[in-house]
Amino acid sequence: MSKIEKLIAQFCPNGVVFKPLGECVIRNIGGGTPSKSRLSYWNGDIPWASVGDLSNVNIEIHATRNFITKEGLEDSSSHLIPKGSVIVAVKISPGKMKIAGTDIAINQDLRGLELQPFLNNRFLTYYFQTINVVGNGTIVKGITVDFLNRIKIPIPPVAVQEEIVRVLNSFTELEAELEAELEARKKQYEHYRSKLLVLDADLEWTALGEVCDIGTGQAPDRSSIIGVNAFPFINAGNEPSGYLSEKNSPAETITIPSRGQGGAGHVGYQKTDFWCGPLCYRIRSRKEGLLTKYVYYYLKNIQAAIVGLRKTGSIPAVNKKELTTVQIPIPPLAQQERIVSILDKFDALVNDISVGLPAELAARRKQYEYYREKLLTFKEYAEA
Repeated sequence: MSKIEKLIAQFCPNGVVFKPLGECVIRNIGGGTPSKSRLSYWNGDIPWASVGDLSNVNIEIHATRNFITKEGLEDSSSHLIPKGSVIVAVKISPGKMKIAGTDIAINQDLRGLELQPFLNNRFLTYYFQTINVVGNGTIVKGITVDFLNRIKIPIPPVAVQEEIVRVLNSFTELEAELEAELEARKKQYEHYRSKLLVLDADLEWTALGEVCDIGTGQAPDRSSIIGVNAFPFINAGNEPSGYLSEKNSPAETITIPSRGQGGAGHVGYQKTDFWCGPLCYRIRSRKEGLLTKYVYYYLKNIQAAIVGLRKTGSIPAVNKKELTTVQIPIPPLAQQERIVSILDKFDALVNDISVGLPAELAARRKQYEYYREKLLTFKEYAEA
């Protein structure tokens, strides 16, 4: 019998009391956004968090992308969230949680929860990872404060909560270490890719549109939309936004989304047959002796320049006219093959979930999720 099982047998053999979250909170604190003049990038008086700051691996927030001045805190209708409070998203990613690792301000999409002594902040954060908080809204999902307050939370004795937190912390700390090591490997890979692709200026340079076919896809027929285990649907990003029963593009094709806030201009490579949507360019070499995979690695190496082609507006866009003029060098085929061979190996080490660090990280996450579900599933106490 594990220590947790012994504690449960000792303190709550007949089940665990569940309480609405609102009964577990001393203060539920709102946030706000000040004028832009009161915000600054990496300097200022007080860290100011938005939903994007909840996406890191660590369970606590210590640093944010923006800071707020003391005057800005006063004119934003926001209140300072004390260190140790739980910060929860009520819009965009409703239910996502982190712990304030320092006194912090928040925007209107977040709430700060000061908890009663009988509820451990990390225990609550881990528990919320096991439940699916579904918000309302077609574009921006959101939940009300009343909905948040009504979510029922198991309240085992504090000693049980603390032991569960200790076990789950060991998993998240290891995951954070692996994430940091993987990030270091990715930077190393990008460094070597840059060195490999610093090519002789005397090589033939030509416009991308002169040597490659560049075109967009089309919207699929609604009847072809099915579940997984089919052809990826690539449109406003380089990851599948769905799966279809049909394909319109072959494997080994470069993709660059033409429209979208996050994906426009970001270079991807599709290793399998796929369906290319109307908001995505598909690019393949049509020149003998020019490898499509080499073109991909070269474009990926000048990613910032490709993104820099975007026209700003309500929806950022990369126009085909500008994309076709991008200049690329064409080394001898043997040199292209060598570059592709080396970079394929590096790419597998940092991106292939079947080998190396990505595989270990994926395995650790599955193990963590298994134990998290097991440890945070309780029989509800029923009064006689």
